[in-house]
Amino acid sequence: MADGTAISCQEVVEVVTDYLEGKLSPEEVAIFEAHLAICDGCQHYLDQIRITIATVGRIEDEEVPAELRDTVLAAFRHRRM
Repeated sequence: MADGTAISCQEVVEVVTDYLEGKLSPEEVAIFEAHLAICDGCQHYLDQIRITIATVGRIEDEEVPAELRDTVLAAFRHRRM
């Protein structure tokens, strides 16, 4: 995360999965949650992610056909450019 005292909205998006999976350190959680406390947009984004997970459930890597996984990953790689 950024300088240890604050994070940007982009960084929230980048670590939201780690946050939800409990992979952040206590210090990182505190920084993440401090940002959420002052940023309605990121709080809304987190809420959307939680709703998506609750609605769709959890899909394990083994459950996704290789061709579909490759297609989705290629689409995201292309989008970054």
